[in-house]
Amino acid sequence: MKAKKLLPSLMALLFLLSVVLVGCSSSNEDAGEEKDNKGGESTENVTVDIFQFKVEFKDQFEAVAKQYEEANKGVKINITTVGGGEDYGAALRSKFASGEEPTIYNIGGPQDVADWTDSLADLSDTSAAGKALEGTLEGVTKDGKVLGLPFNQEGYGLIYNTAVFEKAGIDPASITTLAALEEAVKTLDSKKEDLGLDAVFALPGKEKWVTGLHLSNAFLSPEFEGNVLGTFDSATVKFEYADAFKKVLDLQNDYSVQPTVSLDYAMQVEELFSTGRVAMIQQGNWVYGSIAGIDEELANNGVSILPIPVEGYKEDAIPVGIPMYWAVNSNKEDAEVKAAKDFLDWLYTSEEGKTAVLEDFKFIPAYEGFDASKVSDPLGKSVYEYASAGKTIPWVFMGYPTGWGENQLGVNIQKYLSDEMTWDELVKESQASWEDTRK
Repeated sequence: MKAKKLLPSLMALLFLLSVVLVGCSSSNEDAGEEKDNKGGESTENVTVDIFQFKVEFKDQFEAVAKQYEEANKGVKINITTVGGGEDYGAALRSKFASGEEPTIYNIGGPQDVADWTDSLADLSDTSAAGKALEGTLEGVTKDGKVLGLPFNQEGYGLIYNTAVFEKAGIDPASITTLAALEEAVKTLDSKKEDLGLDAVFALPGKEKWVTGLHLSNAFLSPEFEGNVLGTFDSATVKFEYADAFKKVLDLQNDYSVQPTVSLDYAMQVEELFSTGRVAMIQQGNWVYGSIAGIDEELANNGVSILPIPVEGYKEDAIPVGIPMYWAVNSNKEDAEVKAAKDFLDWLYTSEEGKTAVLEDFKFIPAYEGFDASKVSDPLGKSVYEYASAGKTIPWVFMGYPTGWGENQLGVNIQKYLSDEMTWDELVKESQASWEDTRK
């Protein structure tokens, strides 16, 4: 509990007497003074520390936070962004261990809810929770309490350069099966010199989240019937679509700039795809800003998304889901928790916040009250069209055992790409590590 500053004795007595006489409390007008906030009262000066993972909207988010500060005097928002190749989960654990716990941080779903349960404030009373789209809160609701608020909706697949496809004589609308994708890849490869390509793909094997989380999700989701809670509760993983998984991974690797285990996000998106050196990358609508930073014309008029074909399940669909949730630290004082909730409510329910979410962040909203048809970038529109047509694969990787997707499966994929592990060994070892974690 924070102590009040001491007033001169006479003034203090007069002040206390006035409180008794009028039957209400008064706030000190000293701009540097804070009130005791354990009783849920407001505070003149409060700092909200945000520790978040999404590097793609870092600058825009910081600008919006400044806008909020200007309209809400006394509220200071500090934003720290960790991502883009760094392990956010590990960084978050280090942040808490250091004693510098953030006010707002990110969680991914039921596994994170279990891991951070002692530091999650109930957000059920927020306006944003009441406007979240149906189904988006299931993975972060426990004992009737909403413990996270969705960032947005995102989708990923095979992002392609439309001009390169046109020049190669490939109709992207015809690529609705694995066989059609394989044929298109071979055509692009045979013409890569004329097309100015280094390779067809840039597979970022260094980024374990791209392979161990996102790519694996497409092939594990059907096994768990798209249910993230069922994934979280499962003691085993069968890899029922292991062969289909291998085919798509091999296709990207065989026709990629090499060595794939050395390629990271920046090399994939900015150095290779945005400069026209490769025709396709496995990524999501969040890369729009990165592409626009290199070639705005390409970002606005030259990109779209192809499906990730899951042979034997869905071959004309993309994974769509909630990338992360905002959580509020229940260990903070009441005034700080309230300020955090107020900021998140403002972001997703006020007209100023909603404009920023759509126009500045380029988000596909996960809340009611937005005009989703105003999603402005072509990648976001592609995701919206897939979702509207029902051509989606649910996200279940938030239900993987803690660290399994990156530190177990992702590492095993790197070994496979480096010829240090066979595919059968990858499957068996990944199954065993899942089971060990769940014991």
